[in-house]
Amino acid sequence: MSDIVILHNKDDVGIALRPLSAGEHAIGLLNGKEHAIELTENVPKGHKVALRLIQPGSHVLKFGYSIGLAKEVILPGRWIHTHNLKTGLSGEVEYQYKPGAKAAPEDSPTVMVESPTFQGYIRPSGEVGIRNEIWIINTVGCINKTCELLARMAGQQFQGRDIDGVYHFPHPYGCSQLGDDLNHTQRLLSSLAQHGNAAGVLIIGLGCENNQIDQMQAMIGEQDGKRIKYMRAQDMEDELEEGLSLISELVQYAETFKRSAVPLSKLKIGLKCGGSDGLSGITANPLAGRIADTITAHGGTALLTEVPEMFGAETILMDRAADEQVFKDITMLINNFKQYFVSHGQEIYENPSPGNKDGGITTLEEKSLGCTQKGGNATVSAVLRYGVRSTKPGLNLIEAPGNDLVSVTALAAAGAHLVLFTTGRGTPFGGPVPTVKIATNSELAARKKHWIDFNAGALLEGKGMDELHEELMNHIVQLASGVEQTRNERNGFREISIFKDGVIL
Repeated sequence: MSDIVILHNKDDVGIALRPLSAGEHAIGLLNGKEHAIELTENVPKGHKVALRLIQPGSHVLKFGYSIGLAKEVILPGRWIHTHNLKTGLSGEVEYQYKPGAKAAPEDSPTVMVESPTFQGYIRPSGEVGIRNEIWIINTVGCINKTCELLARMAGQQFQGRDIDGVYHFPHPYGCSQLGDDLNHTQRLLSSLAQHGNAAGVLIIGLGCENNQIDQMQAMIGEQDGKRIKYMRAQDMEDELEEGLSLISELVQYAETFKRSAVPLSKLKIGLKCGGSDGLSGITANPLAGRIADTITAHGGTALLTEVPEMFGAETILMDRAADEQVFKDITMLINNFKQYFVSHGQEIYENPSPGNKDGGITTLEEKSLGCTQKGGNATVSAVLRYGVRSTKPGLNLIEAPGNDLVSVTALAAAGAHLVLFTTGRGTPFGGPVPTVKIATNSELAARKKHWIDFNAGALLEGKGMDELHEELMNHIVQLASGVEQTRNERNGFREISIFKDGVIL
């Protein structure tokens, strides 16, 4: 078994698969041949070891790309991390459209699906759901607890009915917001209200907030009154009694839907990583990328966000733009987010997080090169503003920050039926849709069985990518068909978080 992973024949570094000690000879495989390196200092698991002499100021390569600049002379066998490697990113970048730049994938996805369909719910609007739930969405944070109580009461009252539960997603916004900040909240909540996993939606307002119900209705558009109900709490003598009555109507409507065969072309998956480590770009993220390629190859949709974690790898996505307009949209997406940092007086490249660094990730470009692998090799077909719903199949880029809760909520609002969430450190949270936690390493998967749904660490223990890809793809079909649930669903962990960018009155 190898001691280190060498990802590309141009790479200056290998990644430790176990803690390595000074004085030992570590073995890695490159193009089927053994590559031995004598360690001159200890290297933690998931961290980088120098394979060759690196001069000060030289680019250090991993994945075949630069992950930063050497701060000093780095001898073979040295540990490479924040003490001797710094980011090579600075300022804004001018991008140039290169028609035909997209090359054939080096590792084309093998599409292995037992059935090209799943058992889902087809809504009258043409939307598809993988769950048959009732959602309570409040326009303003003032009534979080009222909505929480109503969801609990309704869940008890309608238990045993042909629905998958009644859920409420608290948030603190909707009042004292102005301009684009208010529009972010309205657009995000309106898009969630149109999600296919919700068979019925009760939108509750207080009555005096900035985010008025009639504005939400205008954003959502024409409805037949069966799937979405509205209530102003201040207008009701007993808002709980009235709310339960409206939910009863929604439950009756939801029970008219039955699962039937739906093609994979209707499935939308979100792609997210959180608590990444040095193995994320080796195991879980490439695996998620293979799934994304499989879904898009079937005509489905893959949604990728975390814009600040595209910095340093954005040209890879730009070179895969479907056309010049999509290229311009990606450029605007990247530059606007950089300007967002500048306008708040923050360093554009202030990343990775402390947990990322503990796990072996040193610079933003290293993190980004691993992060973007979740998008696979598909052509980028669309770029969406925050809170906008996806309508074009293929790989879509979504405007949202890297924060776990904010970005998963944005993916759900864009239409993701479920989210593939890769993690090397672990996290218990779940979004409003099934959130599939994929561990980058087997230790995490074994230690946090109540958090983790799938172990990509098996890639380092003898399982091939094709085998693991087939297992995960079939697991996704089972989840989409309601045969299985994710850990966050079983634990009742469902949250949303809204992107905040503006003053509060």
